[in-house]
Amino acid sequence: MRPRIAIDAMGGDIGARVMVAGAALARHRHEGFQFLFVGDENEIKEALKSHPNLSAASEILHAEDVVSGDAKPSQALRGSKKTSMGMAVSAVKAGEVSAAVSAGNTGALMAISKLALRTMPGIDRPALAALLPTMKDSDVVMLDLGANAECDSRNLVQFSVMGAAYSRIMHGFEKPKVKLLNIGTEDGKGTGTLQVAAEALKNADGLAMNFQGFTEADKISTGEVDVIVTDGFSGNIALKALEGTARFVTDLLKRSFLSSLRSKIGFLISRPATELLKEHLDPNNHNGAVFLGLNGVVVKSHGSADEKGVANAVEVAARLVEDSILERISEDLNKISSLPPVELAGK
Repeated sequence: MRPRIAIDAMGGDIGARVMVAGAALARHRHEGFQFLFVGDENEIKEALKSHPNLSAASEILHAEDVVSGDAKPSQALRGSKKTSMGMAVSAVKAGEVSAAVSAGNTGALMAISKLALRTMPGIDRPALAALLPTMKDSDVVMLDLGANAECDSRNLVQFSVMGAAYSRIMHGFEKPKVKLLNIGTEDGKGTGTLQVAAEALKNADGLAMNFQGFTEADKISTGEVDVIVTDGFSGNIALKALEGTARFVTDLLKRSFLSSLRSKIGFLISRPATELLKEHLDPNNHNGAVFLGLNGVVVKSHGSADEKGVANAVEVAARLVEDSILERISEDLNKISSLPPVELAGK
């Protein structure tokens, strides 16, 4: 089917102009895409003037209000029926669109999406998952990246199922390699929560994943594992550390190349390599985090994403719809329903 995607046109640092431009780029790559732009009608119409080929594939739903970047989730929920973010998610609930994409406030988007769409049967909490760059050709799926600060063993098992389904769609792996983030790789390391989750995953038969135990944070970017699972507290810290390290490396290289005439000459010689590094670390090339576990597809674009980044987020949303992410997760959840309860650890 041709995916129809709701775009929260007012979210993000730039707003309608970049969200419309990103949708136009995505449609250029995938002609069948259809869009419902939600937000200030005049701003959206003005932005569409620069993309006449997009207009025929788009509709506009006027929204009176916008969720601010510093709004608390409770505030966003109260006014969601009139905001571009809330109305975009509501369109998913009503079946008017296949998915929603927003670059707005992450906490607000999670709260609105969870209230409107609810969690899937067999899922206690949704998780925020994203693709992170590695040394290998394929990215690593990591979750949870901040939706749940505290998780029990049952949550981690469910996250593993959802992350594996996501990896199978995005990378085509038949049985993605899945590991739990821990302070060591030995079986006896880590909390009781991790131990119980690992034991449950080891004993699960028929899952479309290859569970391989534990991994440490220094292995996130090596590409030796396809899915890394953790709680939202640890996941968010790890993500911010990776982002900060990437900025540190690129800024240090820039400073080093500008330090002397010889360094500047060296930069010119090595420019192809540095451009490759820049391209590999560019967050726009990995944009599009997903709230997995909801009865609908909602994708979070980075607030500072450019049109290329927005296009990637749109493509992630469409891919998940086209490859039936909800059905894949449900199928695997049914396979673990016979496992002994694991919800006690970590409570």
